Amino acid sequence: MSNEGTSRKEVIDALSRLLADSYTLYLKTHNFHWNVTGPMFTTLHTLFETEYQELALAVDEIAERIRTLGHAAPGSYREFARLTAVKEAEGVPSATDMIRQLVADQEAVVVAARRLVNAAEKASDQASADLGVRRIEVHEKNAWMLRSHLE
Repeated sequence: MSNEGTSRKEVIDALSRLLADSYTLYLKTHNFHWNVTGPMFTTLHTLFETEYQELALAVDEIAERIRTLGHAAPGSYREFARLTAVKEAEGVPSATDMIRQLVADQEAVVVAARRLVNAAEKASDQASADLGVRRIEVHEKNAWMLRSHLE
């Protein structure tokens, strides 16, 4: 395989992992939106909704980028479970534990987005690099907003 082909494969792999991480985080955030309780209920219920709605749009953009590059996007729970670094929640955690988990998960998605930027820059794929940079900005901000509830 040529260097260009290797670089393109690395971009597709990075996009696929970012998609799996983002979709798993979407599902987890939606779950927490439904199940959060306690004194921060209204604030967290609303924050989680804002975040999962943004993720719903993001997964579509990431999947469409994979398709634009000529590959099939992963789209099953089995594929996502194999590719993701985001772990599902066990049971229904406390509101504070939900926040802690989501902070770690937002940071995991930042790592995946950085991998995409690095792979895309190596492949001279500015569109994929831009997508990665935009995802870094969103997830770093989300992690900050979530962390602020723990202070």
